[in-house]
Amino acid sequence: MTADTKEDVRGTPLPDVLSVLPLRDTVAFPMAVIPLIVGQERSVKLVEDAMRAKRLIALVAQRNVEARPAGPEDLYRMGTAAVIQQLLRAPDGTLRLLVQGLERIRILDFVQTEPYLVARIEPSPEHKEEGVEVEALLRAVRDLVQQLAPLIPELPEELNSAIQVLTDARQVAYLVATSVPISVAARQEVLELDSIPGKLRRLIELLQHELAVRELGKKITRETEEEMSKAQRDYILREQMKTIQRQLGEENPEQAEIEAFRRRLAEAPLPEEAKEEAERELSRLERLPPAAAEHGLIRTYLDWLLSLPWGKLTGEKIDVSHARQVLDEDHYDLEKIKERILEYLAVRKLREERRAKVPLTGAGEAGHAAEAGPLPRTPEEESLREPILCFVGPPGVGKTSLGQSIARAMGRKFVRISLGGVHDEAEIRGHRRTYIGAMPGRIIQALRRAETFDPVFMLDEVDKLGVGFQGDPAAALLEVLDPAQNHAFVDTYLGVPVDLTKVLFICTANTTETIPSALQDRMEIVTLSGYTEEEKVHIARRFLLPRQLRAHGLQEQEVAIEDEAIRRIVREYTREAGVRSLERAIAGVLRKVARRISEGTPTPIVVGADKIPEYLGRPRFLNEVAERIDRPGVATGLAWTPTGGDVLFVEATMMQSHEERLILTGMLGDVMRESAQAALSYVRSNAERLGIDPKVFDGKILHIHVPAGAIPKDGPSAGVTMVSAIASLVSGRPVRNDLAMTGEITLRGKVLPVGGIKEKVLAAYRLGVKTVLLPQRNEGDLEDVPEEVKRSITFIPLDSAEDVLKNALVPVPTETGLLV
Repeated sequence: MTADTKEDVRGTPLPDVLSVLPLRDTVAFPMAVIPLIVGQERSVKLVEDAMRAKRLIALVAQRNVEARPAGPEDLYRMGTAAVIQQLLRAPDGTLRLLVQGLERIRILDFVQTEPYLVARIEPSPEHKEEGVEVEALLRAVRDLVQQLAPLIPELPEELNSAIQVLTDARQVAYLVATSVPISVAARQEVLELDSIPGKLRRLIELLQHELAVRELGKKITRETEEEMSKAQRDYILREQMKTIQRQLGEENPEQAEIEAFRRRLAEAPLPEEAKEEAERELSRLERLPPAAAEHGLIRTYLDWLLSLPWGKLTGEKIDVSHARQVLDEDHYDLEKIKERILEYLAVRKLREERRAKVPLTGAGEAGHAAEAGPLPRTPEEESLREPILCFVGPPGVGKTSLGQSIARAMGRKFVRISLGGVHDEAEIRGHRRTYIGAMPGRIIQALRRAETFDPVFMLDEVDKLGVGFQGDPAAALLEVLDPAQNHAFVDTYLGVPVDLTKVLFICTANTTETIPSALQDRMEIVTLSGYTEEEKVHIARRFLLPRQLRAHGLQEQEVAIEDEAIRRIVREYTREAGVRSLERAIAGVLRKVARRISEGTPTPIVVGADKIPEYLGRPRFLNEVAERIDRPGVATGLAWTPTGGDVLFVEATMMQSHEERLILTGMLGDVMRESAQAALSYVRSNAERLGIDPKVFDGKILHIHVPAGAIPKDGPSAGVTMVSAIASLVSGRPVRNDLAMTGEITLRGKVLPVGGIKEKVLAAYRLGVKTVLLPQRNEGDLEDVPEEVKRSITFIPLDSAEDVLKNALVPVPTETGLLV
């Protein structure tokens, strides 16, 4: 470290212009000597330039301490002219300065901001006053500092003696303002006051406030120490009380609680490791005084450990025929889903029966021990990983109710755990006991609520797990859902293995895209698509309507809703894959029926299709496909969303311009934008073969827009729709208004397969589309489409873009007939 010192320049007249060094968290006063550390590059250059001149700088406090570097608007306008007395250069490149304030200055304006601030200044001396008032104020300041000195250890020891001998009121005020810990704003306020008495009065207010705060803090500390002494005294008295109670034969409440824990521990069939941990913690609890911090933590831990339903099973033997009956009672259709569930239950039944037939070796006590606990898992069983079912589908299609039906069919408790928005691994695995308020994870909590070790666990919204700095909860679920690991699941809070092999885990999700691949690998995806109109009518008639009649206190003979009325609700008041909105609409109808009955309207009240607007208002959804496809350049596409299939429109138009350009709007993703570019390239490169003038694109801007611009859209399946819209625009031939399409397009004009065919077809069916164009290689996916839908829609397989345009564009008449 090197040091530079210069001669004394105090008394030198101040120049009109000074370099400005911004100060953070401090204020420089006249006559005060303060150390500074300079590290910013611009500030280092300022100091070096000042050292080569007269070493005079302006020290100004920052109004905005967050500004780096500070600009003119971030500084106060009142500061102090100072001289650099000493400069030390540190090895890290920073400068250590010792500066002395000379005179108060006011900044008039800034004449330079780079490489550092330079401002025009003018001296702003204080109004010097003397007299009895100033002397009285000085004495008050000295008395307050003397009272504060014992309460503030960081105050310099020589401060009190220094202000006693100083006679200059201004110097006393600035010395106290520099030394006493007050805020930067308060120090700046003292600096800016022109009157010496005013400065002293403001200092007295600040010192009185600081004295009051320090004395209160000292009082709180003293009372805390007294409380600690009281706690120690209480402990000694409590121990003496225990001795007296033992001598008198009286029961100690704390000892009674420990004995209760011992009885519960003896009665609970805990595994060996859990039993040893419980006994160890119980022994610690006996030795700890009730006032100890760990006493309550151990008591809570033992309560959690002993309240788990160790060894308790409530499930009945699996009856596949009974399960089929329950599923049919609770759900309409869903045949493939029911078949998969029944297959799952049948395999589980056979495995349990096979394990039950394994003969017990030994006799007497060994045989009873084998009957009391589960048989050990063989290496063969360890390798057989029973899949975890994951129901994936739009909201409202019956995923959660399927889990409830499985629990009812197996005679087990049903527990639902919502994972939506969970972003902390401890939510699954539990918190460490060292944390205040620690508790087990949701799995252990659910076991305690279920009061059995073989419930049906529904892990809802598994696709909405988040990832935070506390860890990845999806990673914690890997152990829970893996049959090779969950026989010894260790919750961080309990710290002992818990066997989850008897638990039947079922997951639900709206989409698989956000489920981590490692988690998907442990699950079997069972897809639930949306319902058709007829299916919704049957569901409403069998399930929704009776449930809402009970909810609204109505009898079946009091109201009759016709099937056509339900169909109209489905078509014009709901547009969804599931039936939640349908149930809400039926509830809305029944509320008005209940009101009419309570007002004296004769029953039964018949609700027909023509009466629905009276109950639900004007229709919310209309068939807009035919209305929107009324001119060239508009085509109807099909899209897949997490809430089911949907219909989207692609609109194209062209404008004259001096440059050729493609504009894409509608909040499109990267993949969809590339599909639009590929579609345009195909149409332009094959214009003559498609009967289109190749020059039609010259000097034109082509604009493609997908309405509903506030909704993000992405994916390649709109490729054929964009080809149709562009070809329709440039050929002047509209796209058929009863037709919708899906498929990816290549530059060669090949139509590639896409996903979500069933959901897209159901969306087309809901909107009354009569013809669907789809990739040829997706024909096999139509097996999943209900027969009712296949009878209502004509499906045309596509192999190339020529097939798309041949079937999508409206034929135009020629002299010899229709041009197709």
